[in-house]
Amino acid sequence: MNSARTKKFGKLLIVLFALASVMMTVAFAEGDGEAVSQFYGTIWSLVPPVVAIVLALITKEVYSSLFIGIIAGLLLQANFNPINAFKLFTDNVATNIGDNAGILIFLVVLGTMVALMIRAGGSKAYGDWAISHIKTKSGALFATFVLAIVLGVDDYFNNLTTGNVMRPVTDGHKISRAKLAYMCDATAAPVCIMMPVSSWAAAVTGVINNEELGFQIFVRAIPYNYYAILTMVFIVIMTALNIDYGPMKTHEDNAVKGDLYTTEHRPFAGVEEMKFNPDGKVIDLIIPVIILIIGCVAGLAYEGYLAGGTDILSMFANTSAGPALAFGSAVALLINFIYFIARRSMKFTDLMDCLPEGFKQMVPAILILCFAWTIGGVTRYGLGAPDFVAGLVKAMGPSLQNMLPAVVFLIACFLGFATGTSWGTFGILLPIVLEIFTPGGFDNLTAEALNEVPILMVGIGATLGGAVCGDHCSPISDTTIMASSGAQCYHLNHVATQLPYALTVAAISFVNYIITGLLIGSVPEIVCLLIAIATTVGVMVVIGKMNHSMTTHSVR
Repeated sequence: MNSARTKKFGKLLIVLFALASVMMTVAFAEGDGEAVSQFYGTIWSLVPPVVAIVLALITKEVYSSLFIGIIAGLLLQANFNPINAFKLFTDNVATNIGDNAGILIFLVVLGTMVALMIRAGGSKAYGDWAISHIKTKSGALFATFVLAIVLGVDDYFNNLTTGNVMRPVTDGHKISRAKLAYMCDATAAPVCIMMPVSSWAAAVTGVINNEELGFQIFVRAIPYNYYAILTMVFIVIMTALNIDYGPMKTHEDNAVKGDLYTTEHRPFAGVEEMKFNPDGKVIDLIIPVIILIIGCVAGLAYEGYLAGGTDILSMFANTSAGPALAFGSAVALLINFIYFIARRSMKFTDLMDCLPEGFKQMVPAILILCFAWTIGGVTRYGLGAPDFVAGLVKAMGPSLQNMLPAVVFLIACFLGFATGTSWGTFGILLPIVLEIFTPGGFDNLTAEALNEVPILMVGIGATLGGAVCGDHCSPISDTTIMASSGAQCYHLNHVATQLPYALTVAAISFVNYIITGLLIGSVPEIVCLLIAIATTVGVMVVIGKMNHSMTTHSVR
Protein backbone atom coordinates (compact mmCIF):
# COMPACT_ATOMS: atom_id res chain seq x y z
CA MET A 1 0.00 0.00 0.00
CA ASN A 2 2.67 2.43 1.03
CA SER A 3 4.91 1.42 -1.85
CA ALA A 4 2.07 1.91 -4.35
CA ARG A 5 1.34 5.31 -2.87
CA THR A 6 5.01 6.20 -3.03
CA LYS A 7 5.21 5.19 -6.70
CA LYS A 8 2.16 7.35 -7.50
CA PHE A 9 3.68 10.27 -5.64
CA GLY A 10 7.00 9.77 -7.45
CA LYS A 11 5.24 9.83 -10.82
CA LEU A 12 3.49 13.02 -9.80
CA LEU A 13 6.79 14.67 -8.91
CA ILE A 14 8.27 13.60 -12.27
CA VAL A 15 5.32 15.18 -14.09
CA LEU A 16 5.67 18.35 -12.07
CA PHE A 17 9.41 18.46 -12.83
CA ALA A 18 8.75 18.05 -16.54
CA LEU A 19 6.18 20.83 -16.45
CA ALA A 20 8.60 23.04 -14.57
CA SER A 21 11.26 22.43 -17.23
CA VAL A 22 8.90 23.43 -20.00
CA MET A 23 7.75 26.49 -18.08
CA MET A 24 11.35 27.49 -17.41
CA THR A 25 11.96 27.64 -21.15
CA VAL A 26 8.91 29.83 -21.55
CA ALA A 27 9.96 31.99 -18.64
CA PHE A 28 13.37 32.73 -20.05
CA ALA A 29 11.78 33.55 -23.37
CA GLU A 30 9.16 35.93 -21.94
CA GLY A 31 10.63 36.91 -18.56
CA ASP A 32 7.89 39.10 -17.10
CA GLY A 33 7.96 38.48 -13.36
CA GLU A 34 6.57 41.73 -12.07
CA ALA A 35 3.27 41.67 -13.92
CA VAL A 36 0.03 41.04 -12.02
CA SER A 37 -1.00 37.44 -12.38
CA GLN A 38 -3.47 36.77 -15.15
CA PHE A 39 -5.17 34.38 -12.72
CA TYR A 40 -5.76 37.03 -10.02
CA GLY A 41 -9.33 37.08 -8.71
CA THR A 42 -10.37 34.04 -10.77
CA ILE A 43 -11.37 30.53 -9.79
CA TRP A 44 -7.72 29.56 -10.37
CA SER A 45 -6.89 31.42 -7.15
CA LEU A 46 -8.27 28.40 -5.27
CA VAL A 47 -5.72 26.02 -6.80
CA PRO A 48 -3.07 26.21 -4.00
CA PRO A 49 -5.24 24.96 -1.11
CA VAL A 50 -7.02 22.44 -3.34
CA VAL A 51 -3.71 20.95 -4.50
CA ALA A 52 -2.33 20.86 -0.96
CA ILE A 53 -5.43 19.27 0.55
CA VAL A 54 -5.85 16.66 -2.21
CA LEU A 55 -2.18 15.66 -2.04
CA ALA A 56 -2.33 15.46 1.76
CA LEU A 57 -5.32 13.12 1.54
CA ILE A 58 -3.57 10.95 -1.07
CA THR A 59 -0.06 10.83 0.34
CA LYS A 60 -0.83 11.30 4.07
CA GLU A 61 2.25 13.55 4.11
CA VAL A 62 1.70 17.16 5.10
CA TYR A 63 5.04 18.91 4.44
CA SER A 64 5.47 18.04 0.77
CA SER A 65 1.74 18.54 0.13
CA LEU A 66 1.84 22.07 1.47
CA PHE A 67 5.08 22.79 -0.41
CA ILE A 68 3.69 21.61 -3.76
CA GLY A 69 0.47 23.56 -3.14
CA ILE A 70 2.52 26.69 -2.50
CA ILE A 71 4.65 26.20 -5.60
CA ALA A 72 1.54 25.60 -7.74
CA GLY A 73 0.08 28.87 -6.48
CA LEU A 74 3.30 30.81 -6.97
CA LEU A 75 3.65 29.52 -10.53
CA LEU A 76 0.20 30.96 -11.22
CA GLN A 77 1.12 34.19 -9.44
CA ALA A 78 4.35 34.50 -11.47
CA ASN A 79 2.56 33.69 -14.74
CA PHE A 80 4.47 30.37 -14.97
CA ASN A 81 7.92 31.89 -14.52
CA PRO A 82 9.60 29.20 -12.32
CA ILE A 83 12.56 31.37 -11.32
CA ASN A 84 10.33 34.16 -10.10
CA ALA A 85 8.01 31.64 -8.49
CA PHE A 86 10.79 30.15 -6.37
CA LYS A 87 12.05 33.65 -5.53
CA LEU A 88 8.53 34.49 -4.36
CA PHE A 89 8.57 31.33 -2.25
CA THR A 90 11.71 32.28 -0.32
CA ASP A 91 10.54 35.88 0.02
CA ASN A 92 7.10 34.85 1.31
CA VAL A 93 8.47 32.34 3.82
CA ALA A 94 10.96 34.90 5.14
CA THR A 95 8.25 37.56 5.38
CA ASN A 96 5.84 35.24 7.18
CA ILE A 97 8.50 34.23 9.69
CA GLY A 98 9.26 37.89 10.35
CA ASP A 99 5.62 38.97 10.58
CA ASN A 100 4.74 36.09 12.89
CA ALA A 101 7.93 35.93 14.93
CA GLY A 102 5.96 36.60 18.11
CA ILE A 103 3.85 33.48 17.61
CA LEU A 104 6.94 31.39 16.86
CA ILE A 105 8.65 32.69 20.02
CA PHE A 106 5.53 31.81 21.99
CA LEU A 107 5.59 28.28 20.54
CA VAL A 108 9.24 27.77 21.49
CA VAL A 109 8.70 29.18 24.99
CA LEU A 110 5.69 26.93 25.51
CA GLY A 111 7.67 23.93 24.30
CA THR A 112 10.38 24.83 26.82
CA MET A 113 7.76 25.18 29.57
CA VAL A 114 6.41 21.72 28.79
CA ALA A 115 9.93 20.28 28.88
CA LEU A 116 10.54 21.99 32.24
CA MET A 117 7.34 20.58 33.75
CA ILE A 118 8.16 17.08 32.50
CA ARG A 119 11.76 17.25 33.70
CA ALA A 120 10.69 18.56 37.14
CA GLY A 121 8.23 15.66 37.48
CA GLY A 122 5.20 17.96 37.60
CA SER A 123 3.47 16.42 34.56
CA LYS A 124 3.85 12.89 35.91
CA ALA A 125 2.63 13.91 39.38
CA TYR A 126 -0.32 15.83 37.95
CA GLY A 127 -1.25 12.94 35.68
CA ASP A 128 -1.21 10.50 38.63
CA TRP A 129 -3.30 12.91 40.73
CA ALA A 130 -5.81 13.56 37.97
CA ILE A 131 -6.27 9.84 37.26
CA SER A 132 -7.05 9.21 40.93
CA HIS A 133 -9.46 12.17 41.24
CA ILE A 134 -11.05 12.38 37.77
CA LYS A 135 -12.66 8.96 37.71
CA THR A 136 -14.26 8.83 34.29
CA LYS A 137 -13.49 9.50 30.66
CA SER A 138 -16.36 11.99 30.50
CA GLY A 139 -14.95 13.78 33.54
CA ALA A 140 -11.57 14.18 31.82
CA LEU A 141 -13.22 15.57 28.68
CA PHE A 142 -15.42 17.96 30.68
CA ALA A 143 -12.35 19.16 32.60
CA THR A 144 -10.66 19.86 29.25
CA PHE A 145 -13.76 21.70 28.04
CA VAL A 146 -13.97 23.91 31.14
CA LEU A 147 -10.26 24.77 31.05
CA ALA A 148 -10.52 25.75 27.37
CA ILE A 149 -13.42 28.11 28.14
CA VAL A 150 -11.48 29.68 31.02
CA LEU A 151 -8.55 30.27 28.64
CA GLY A 152 -10.80 31.68 25.89
CA VAL A 153 -9.09 35.08 25.76
CA ASP A 154 -6.91 33.99 22.81
CA ASP A 155 -7.16 30.97 20.52
CA TYR A 156 -3.40 30.37 20.14
CA PHE A 157 -2.86 30.42 23.88
CA ASN A 158 -6.00 28.35 24.43
CA ASN A 159 -5.02 25.57 22.00
CA LEU A 160 -1.46 25.12 23.17
CA THR A 161 -2.01 25.48 26.91
CA THR A 162 -5.13 23.30 27.13
CA GLY A 163 -3.52 20.48 25.17
CA ASN A 164 -0.32 20.48 27.16
CA VAL A 165 -2.02 20.69 30.56
CA MET A 166 -4.70 18.09 29.92
CA ARG A 167 -2.63 15.58 27.95
CA PRO A 168 -1.52 13.57 31.02
CA VAL A 169 -5.14 13.41 32.17
CA THR A 170 -6.60 12.27 28.85
CA ASP A 171 -3.75 9.80 28.34
CA GLY A 172 -4.51 8.29 31.73
CA HIS A 173 -8.16 7.77 30.78
CA LYS A 174 -7.22 6.29 27.40
CA ILE A 175 -8.57 9.16 25.34
CA SER A 176 -6.96 9.36 21.90
CA ARG A 177 -4.69 12.23 21.00
CA ALA A 178 -7.04 12.99 18.11
CA LYS A 179 -9.95 13.45 20.54
CA LEU A 180 -7.87 15.76 22.72
CA ALA A 181 -6.86 17.77 19.65
CA TYR A 182 -10.52 18.12 18.68
CA MET A 183 -11.48 19.27 22.18
CA CYS A 184 -8.76 21.93 22.03
CA ASP A 185 -9.60 23.10 18.51
CA ALA A 186 -13.37 23.11 19.00
CA THR A 187 -13.12 25.22 22.16
CA ALA A 188 -10.57 27.73 20.84
CA ALA A 189 -11.92 29.88 18.01
CA PRO A 190 -15.61 29.05 18.76
CA VAL A 191 -15.13 30.32 22.34
CA CYS A 192 -13.01 33.34 21.37
CA ILE A 193 -15.56 34.54 18.79
CA MET A 194 -18.09 34.84 21.62
CA MET A 195 -15.76 36.51 24.12
CA PRO A 196 -16.22 40.31 24.29
CA VAL A 197 -12.89 40.59 26.11
CA SER A 198 -10.64 39.01 23.51
CA SER A 199 -8.48 39.78 20.52
CA TRP A 200 -11.30 38.50 18.30
CA ALA A 201 -13.73 41.20 19.41
CA ALA A 202 -11.02 43.70 18.55
CA ALA A 203 -10.56 42.21 15.09
CA VAL A 204 -14.27 42.41 14.26
CA THR A 205 -14.49 45.96 15.59
CA GLY A 206 -11.48 46.94 13.51
CA VAL A 207 -13.00 45.51 10.32
CA ILE A 208 -16.24 47.44 10.84
CA ASN A 209 -14.08 50.54 11.41
CA ASN A 210 -16.44 52.04 13.98
CA GLU A 211 -15.36 51.34 17.55
CA GLU A 212 -18.73 51.98 19.21
CA LEU A 213 -20.93 50.32 16.59
CA GLY A 214 -18.35 47.61 15.86
CA PHE A 215 -18.31 46.30 19.41
CA GLN A 216 -22.09 46.58 19.64
CA ILE A 217 -22.46 44.56 16.44
CA PHE A 218 -20.03 41.92 17.76
CA VAL A 219 -22.03 41.42 20.97
CA ARG A 220 -25.46 41.51 19.33
CA ALA A 221 -24.39 38.98 16.68
CA ILE A 222 -23.43 36.35 19.29
CA PRO A 223 -26.95 34.78 19.54
CA TYR A 224 -26.85 34.28 15.74
CA ASN A 225 -23.36 32.78 15.68
CA TYR A 226 -24.83 29.32 15.42
CA TYR A 227 -21.66 27.46 14.56
CA ALA A 228 -19.85 28.65 17.70
CA ILE A 229 -22.82 28.12 20.02
CA LEU A 230 -23.84 24.77 18.57
CA THR A 231 -20.25 23.51 18.71
CA MET A 232 -20.39 24.01 22.48
CA VAL A 233 -23.74 22.21 22.65
CA PHE A 234 -22.33 19.44 20.44
CA ILE A 235 -19.32 18.91 22.73
CA VAL A 236 -21.46 18.76 25.88
CA ILE A 237 -23.87 16.19 24.41
CA MET A 238 -21.09 14.19 22.77
CA THR A 239 -19.24 13.99 26.07
CA ALA A 240 -22.29 13.31 28.25
CA LEU A 241 -23.62 10.52 26.00
CA ASN A 242 -20.16 9.20 24.99
CA ILE A 243 -20.92 9.55 21.27
CA ASP A 244 -18.19 9.03 18.67
CA TYR A 245 -18.47 8.36 14.95
CA GLY A 246 -16.42 8.44 11.78
CA PRO A 247 -12.60 8.16 11.99
CA MET A 248 -12.73 9.46 15.58
CA LYS A 249 -14.52 6.30 16.71
CA THR A 250 -11.65 4.21 15.31
CA HIS A 251 -9.13 6.35 17.19
CA GLU A 252 -11.14 6.12 20.42
CA ASP A 253 -11.62 2.35 20.12
CA ASN A 254 -7.87 1.93 19.61
CA ALA A 255 -7.13 4.25 22.56
CA VAL A 256 -9.14 1.97 24.84
CA LYS A 257 -6.80 -0.85 23.74
CA GLY A 258 -3.77 1.28 24.61
CA ASP A 259 -2.98 2.86 21.21
CA LEU A 260 -3.47 6.62 21.58
CA TYR A 261 -2.35 7.40 18.02
CA THR A 262 -3.89 4.73 15.72
CA THR A 263 -1.45 5.50 12.90
CA GLU A 264 2.31 4.99 12.89
CA HIS A 265 3.04 8.72 12.80
CA ARG A 266 4.71 10.09 15.94
CA PRO A 267 5.77 13.72 15.25
CA PHE A 268 6.41 14.28 18.96
CA ALA A 269 8.08 10.95 19.66
CA GLY A 270 10.38 10.95 22.63
CA VAL A 271 8.82 13.67 24.75
CA GLU A 272 7.17 11.15 27.07
CA GLU A 273 10.49 9.36 27.48
CA MET A 274 12.30 12.44 28.84
CA LYS A 275 13.90 11.78 32.20
CA PHE A 276 12.06 13.36 35.11
CA ASN A 277 12.36 13.98 38.83
CA PRO A 278 10.58 11.10 40.61
CA ASP A 279 9.99 13.40 43.61
CA GLY A 280 8.06 15.93 41.51
CA LYS A 281 4.86 17.40 42.95
CA VAL A 282 1.58 18.55 41.40
CA ILE A 283 2.53 22.15 42.18
CA ASP A 284 5.44 21.74 39.76
CA LEU A 285 2.85 21.82 37.00
CA ILE A 286 0.08 23.95 38.54
CA ILE A 287 2.23 26.91 39.55
CA PRO A 288 4.13 27.16 36.22
CA VAL A 289 0.81 27.02 34.33
CA ILE A 290 -0.70 29.72 36.56
CA ILE A 291 2.39 31.87 36.04
CA LEU A 292 2.11 31.30 32.27
CA ILE A 293 -1.59 32.24 32.22
CA ILE A 294 -1.01 35.39 34.28
CA GLY A 295 2.00 36.30 32.15
CA CYS A 296 0.17 35.89 28.84
CA VAL A 297 -3.00 37.69 29.93
CA ALA A 298 -0.89 40.49 31.38
CA GLY A 299 1.12 40.60 28.15
CA LEU A 300 -2.06 40.94 26.09
CA ALA A 301 -3.32 43.73 28.34
CA TYR A 302 0.03 45.55 28.39
CA GLU A 303 0.39 45.38 24.60
CA GLY A 304 -3.10 46.89 24.34
CA TYR A 305 -2.17 49.59 26.86
CA LEU A 306 0.88 50.56 24.79
CA ALA A 307 -1.40 50.78 21.75
CA GLY A 308 -3.69 53.30 23.48
CA GLY A 309 -6.02 51.22 25.64
CA THR A 310 -7.17 52.93 28.83
CA ASP A 311 -9.31 50.20 30.41
CA ILE A 312 -9.51 46.40 30.28
CA LEU A 313 -11.92 46.37 27.37
CA SER A 314 -9.96 48.83 25.25
CA MET A 315 -6.66 47.15 26.15
CA PHE A 316 -7.85 43.85 24.71
CA ALA A 317 -9.44 45.68 21.80
CA ASN A 318 -6.08 47.23 20.83
CA THR A 319 -3.74 44.36 21.61
CA SER A 320 -1.65 42.40 19.12
CA ALA A 321 -1.57 38.69 20.00
CA GLY A 322 1.84 37.76 18.56
CA PRO A 323 4.07 40.30 20.34
CA ALA A 324 1.91 40.13 23.48
CA LEU A 325 2.15 36.36 23.84
CA ALA A 326 5.88 36.40 23.09
CA PHE A 327 6.48 39.03 25.79
CA GLY A 328 4.13 37.51 28.38
CA SER A 329 5.36 33.95 27.92
CA ALA A 330 9.04 35.01 27.99
CA VAL A 331 8.51 36.82 31.31
CA ALA A 332 6.64 33.77 32.63
CA LEU A 333 9.53 31.52 31.55
CA LEU A 334 12.06 33.62 33.47
CA ILE A 335 9.88 33.53 36.59
CA ASN A 336 9.47 29.77 36.24
CA PHE A 337 13.24 29.36 35.94
CA ILE A 338 13.55 31.11 39.29
CA TYR A 339 10.73 28.97 40.73
CA PHE A 340 12.36 25.66 39.72
CA ILE A 341 15.76 26.79 41.02
CA ALA A 342 14.18 27.79 44.33
CA ARG A 343 12.33 24.46 44.47
CA ARG A 344 15.55 22.56 43.66
CA SER A 345 13.49 20.46 41.28
CA MET A 346 16.41 20.07 38.92
CA LYS A 347 19.98 21.13 38.32
CA PHE A 348 20.79 24.32 36.42
CA THR A 349 22.20 22.24 33.57
CA ASP A 350 18.88 20.38 33.35
CA LEU A 351 17.08 23.72 33.13
CA MET A 352 19.26 24.75 30.21
CA ASP A 353 18.80 21.38 28.50
CA CYS A 354 15.06 22.11 28.40
CA LEU A 355 15.62 25.06 26.05
CA PRO A 356 16.74 23.06 22.99
CA GLU A 357 14.45 20.18 24.00
CA GLY A 358 11.42 22.49 23.95
CA PHE A 359 12.44 23.96 20.61
CA LYS A 360 12.91 20.49 19.13
CA GLN A 361 9.41 19.43 20.16
CA MET A 362 7.91 22.46 18.40
CA VAL A 363 9.79 22.09 15.10
CA PRO A 364 6.98 20.11 13.36
CA ALA A 365 4.40 22.74 14.33
CA ILE A 366 6.68 25.61 13.30
CA LEU A 367 7.40 24.09 9.89
CA ILE A 368 3.73 23.42 9.16
CA LEU A 369 2.78 26.89 10.37
CA CYS A 370 5.33 28.58 8.11
CA PHE A 371 4.05 26.62 5.11
CA ALA A 372 0.42 27.28 6.09
CA TRP A 373 0.99 31.03 6.42
CA THR A 374 2.72 31.02 3.04
CA ILE A 375 0.01 29.14 1.18
CA GLY A 376 -2.63 31.31 2.82
CA GLY A 377 -0.77 34.46 1.74
CA VAL A 378 -0.40 33.22 -1.83
CA THR A 379 -4.10 32.41 -2.00
CA ARG A 380 -5.26 35.67 -0.44
CA TYR A 381 -2.81 38.27 -1.70
CA GLY A 382 -0.95 36.73 -4.60
CA LEU A 383 -3.97 35.28 -6.40
CA GLY A 384 -6.85 37.28 -4.92
CA ALA A 385 -9.13 34.43 -3.84
CA PRO A 386 -11.08 36.78 -1.52
CA ASP A 387 -11.82 39.07 -4.47
CA PHE A 388 -13.19 36.12 -6.41
CA VAL A 389 -15.43 35.07 -3.51
CA ALA A 390 -16.47 38.66 -2.78
CA GLY A 391 -17.64 39.01 -6.37
CA LEU A 392 -19.80 35.92 -5.94
CA VAL A 393 -21.39 37.34 -2.77
CA LYS A 394 -22.15 40.69 -4.40
CA ALA A 395 -23.67 38.98 -7.41
CA MET A 396 -25.88 36.76 -5.30
CA GLY A 397 -26.90 39.27 -2.65
CA PRO A 398 -29.86 41.18 -4.08
CA SER A 399 -31.68 38.12 -5.40
CA LEU A 400 -31.57 35.83 -2.36
CA GLN A 401 -33.27 37.99 0.28
CA ASN A 402 -33.97 35.95 3.43
CA MET A 403 -31.90 33.01 2.17
CA LEU A 404 -28.79 35.16 2.12
CA PRO A 405 -27.58 34.39 5.70
CA ALA A 406 -27.43 30.68 4.85
CA VAL A 407 -25.60 31.42 1.59
CA VAL A 408 -23.20 33.81 3.35
CA PHE A 409 -22.48 31.10 5.93
CA LEU A 410 -21.53 28.61 3.20
CA ILE A 411 -19.34 31.15 1.39
CA ALA A 412 -17.60 32.13 4.63
CA CYS A 413 -17.01 28.43 5.38
CA PHE A 414 -15.52 27.90 1.96
CA LEU A 415 -13.29 30.97 2.09
CA GLY A 416 -12.10 30.18 5.62
CA PHE A 417 -11.33 26.60 4.61
CA ALA A 418 -9.47 27.61 1.44
CA THR A 419 -7.38 30.35 3.04
CA GLY A 420 -6.98 28.89 6.55
CA THR A 421 -7.91 32.13 8.28
CA SER A 422 -11.09 33.21 10.04
CA TRP A 423 -9.87 36.78 10.58
CA GLY A 424 -9.07 37.19 6.91
CA THR A 425 -12.46 35.74 5.98
CA PHE A 426 -14.61 38.06 8.02
CA GLY A 427 -12.24 40.91 7.12
CA ILE A 428 -13.24 40.36 3.48
CA LEU A 429 -16.90 39.45 3.87
CA LEU A 430 -18.13 41.68 6.72
CA PRO A 431 -18.01 44.96 4.73
CA ILE A 432 -19.82 43.25 1.84
CA VAL A 433 -22.51 41.79 4.13
CA LEU A 434 -22.98 45.14 5.85
CA GLU A 435 -23.29 46.82 2.46
CA ILE A 436 -25.93 44.32 1.31
CA PHE A 437 -28.07 44.27 4.46
CA THR A 438 -27.84 47.91 5.59
CA PRO A 439 -30.47 50.24 4.07
CA GLY A 440 -28.60 52.78 1.98
CA GLY A 441 -25.36 50.79 2.21
CA PHE A 442 -22.45 50.48 4.63
CA ASP A 443 -21.85 54.25 4.81
CA ASN A 444 -25.31 54.71 6.34
CA LEU A 445 -24.81 52.14 9.10
CA THR A 446 -26.29 53.49 12.35
CA ALA A 447 -27.40 52.16 15.72
CA GLU A 448 -31.00 52.53 14.54
CA ALA A 449 -30.32 50.27 11.55
CA LEU A 450 -29.29 47.49 13.94
CA ASN A 451 -32.79 47.58 15.42
CA GLU A 452 -34.74 48.26 12.24
CA VAL A 453 -33.18 45.47 10.14
CA PRO A 454 -33.17 42.27 12.25
CA ILE A 455 -31.76 40.13 9.44
CA LEU A 456 -28.61 42.31 9.49
CA MET A 457 -27.47 40.70 12.73
CA VAL A 458 -28.29 37.26 11.34
CA GLY A 459 -26.03 37.97 8.37
CA ILE A 460 -23.23 39.14 10.67
CA GLY A 461 -23.57 36.03 12.83
CA ALA A 462 -23.53 33.83 9.72
CA THR A 463 -20.36 35.55 8.48
CA LEU A 464 -18.52 35.16 11.77
CA GLY A 465 -19.76 31.61 12.30
CA GLY A 466 -18.87 30.55 8.77
CA ALA A 467 -15.40 32.05 9.06
CA VAL A 468 -14.78 30.12 12.29
CA CYS A 469 -16.18 26.92 10.75
CA GLY A 470 -13.95 27.09 7.68
CA ASP A 471 -10.92 27.90 9.81
CA HIS A 472 -11.81 25.05 12.17
CA CYS A 473 -11.99 22.50 9.33
CA SER A 474 -8.98 23.71 7.34
CA PRO A 475 -5.74 21.70 7.49
CA ILE A 476 -3.78 24.86 6.66
CA SER A 477 -5.27 26.88 9.54
CA ASP A 478 -2.78 27.99 12.18
CA THR A 479 -5.23 27.22 15.00
CA THR A 480 -5.79 23.70 13.62
CA ILE A 481 -2.03 23.19 13.52
CA MET A 482 -1.61 24.48 17.07
CA ALA A 483 -4.35 22.17 18.33
CA SER A 484 -2.40 19.25 16.84
CA SER A 485 0.77 20.54 18.47
CA GLY A 486 -0.80 21.09 21.89
CA ALA A 487 -2.28 17.59 21.90
CA GLN A 488 0.88 16.12 20.32
CA CYS A 489 -1.27 14.54 17.63
CA TYR A 490 -0.26 13.87 14.03
CA HIS A 491 -1.74 16.80 12.15
CA LEU A 492 -3.55 14.91 9.39
CA ASN A 493 -5.07 12.56 11.98
CA HIS A 494 -6.52 15.58 13.76
CA VAL A 495 -7.91 17.00 10.51
CA ALA A 496 -9.46 13.69 9.41
CA THR A 497 -11.08 12.90 12.76
CA GLN A 498 -12.53 16.33 13.50
CA LEU A 499 -13.91 16.98 10.00
CA PRO A 500 -17.11 14.85 10.38
CA TYR A 501 -17.86 16.56 13.72
CA ALA A 502 -17.31 20.05 12.32
CA LEU A 503 -19.38 19.26 9.21
CA THR A 504 -22.22 17.95 11.37
CA VAL A 505 -22.42 21.25 13.27
CA ALA A 506 -21.99 23.19 10.02
CA ALA A 507 -24.94 21.36 8.41
CA ILE A 508 -27.14 22.02 11.46
CA SER A 509 -26.09 25.69 11.42
CA PHE A 510 -26.87 26.01 7.69
CA VAL A 511 -30.38 24.61 8.15
CA ASN A 512 -31.01 26.94 11.07
CA TYR A 513 -29.85 29.99 9.11
CA ILE A 514 -32.55 29.11 6.56
CA ILE A 515 -35.12 28.78 9.36
CA THR A 516 -33.98 32.01 11.02
CA GLY A 517 -34.02 33.89 7.72
CA LEU A 518 -37.66 32.89 7.28
CA LEU A 519 -38.72 33.56 10.88
CA ILE A 520 -36.70 36.66 11.76
CA GLY A 521 -38.83 39.70 12.36
CA SER A 522 -41.85 37.63 13.36
CA VAL A 523 -40.43 35.85 16.43
CA PRO A 524 -37.96 36.89 19.17
CA GLU A 525 -34.30 36.01 18.55
CA ILE A 526 -34.31 33.63 21.54
CA VAL A 527 -36.85 31.43 19.74
CA CYS A 528 -34.54 31.00 16.75
CA LEU A 529 -31.63 30.16 19.06
CA LEU A 530 -33.70 27.61 20.99
CA ILE A 531 -34.75 25.98 17.72
CA ALA A 532 -31.09 25.71 16.72
CA ILE A 533 -30.12 24.15 20.07
CA ALA A 534 -33.08 21.75 19.95
CA THR A 535 -32.08 20.72 16.41
CA THR A 536 -28.53 19.96 17.60
CA VAL A 537 -29.77 17.91 20.55
CA GLY A 538 -32.12 15.96 18.29
CA VAL A 539 -29.42 15.19 15.71
CA MET A 540 -26.98 14.06 18.42
CA VAL A 541 -29.57 11.79 20.03
CA VAL A 542 -30.26 10.17 16.63
CA ILE A 543 -26.52 9.71 15.98
CA GLY A 544 -26.11 8.25 19.47
CA LYS A 545 -28.92 5.74 18.90
CA MET A 546 -27.52 4.77 15.49
CA ASN A 547 -24.08 4.22 17.04
CA HIS A 548 -25.55 2.12 19.82
CA SER A 549 -27.51 0.08 17.31
CA MET A 550 -24.45 -0.52 15.13
CA THR A 551 -22.29 -1.40 18.14
CA THR A 552 -24.90 -3.89 19.42
CA HIS A 553 -25.19 -5.43 15.95
CA SER A 554 -21.43 -5.82 15.64
CA VAL A 555 -21.23 -7.46 19.08
CA ARG A 556 -23.99 -9.90 18.14
